Amino acid sequence: QVKVVESGGGLVEAGGSLLLSCAHSGRTADFGNIGWYRQSRGGQRELVASWPDDDGPRIEDSVKGRFTISRNSGINMIYLRMNTLKPDDTGVYYCYIDVGRGPYAVRFWGQGTQVTVSS
Repeated sequence: QVKVVESGGGLVEAGGSLLLSCAHSGRTADFGNIGWYRQSRGGQRELVASWPDDDGPRIEDSVKGRFTISRNSGINMIYLRMNTLKPDDTGVYYCYIDVGRGPYAVRFWGQGTQVTVSS
């Protein structure tokens, strides 16, 4: 079992920035893919950033150039830096961690952190 806890959300004006943090338990060596999803009210959960263990970080086109994913395995943290925020970025942001790889991976989610961008 891996515990995942997000923080750092809040209310920000359009054009502003936020740094989301994801504290987790477990051994990084056991992790496969990690990343961040978001879900707007009434919308589907949308991938925004990921970091496979066998590749570099990936940012989805909808936020490319504005969002950055990073990690500090030494302190069991994953981050999502969000710049130049837009009202469309509003939603609940979820951190996830896959323990294991391929079809045997088990995904753990946090409870989410709310981001609201005002126009």
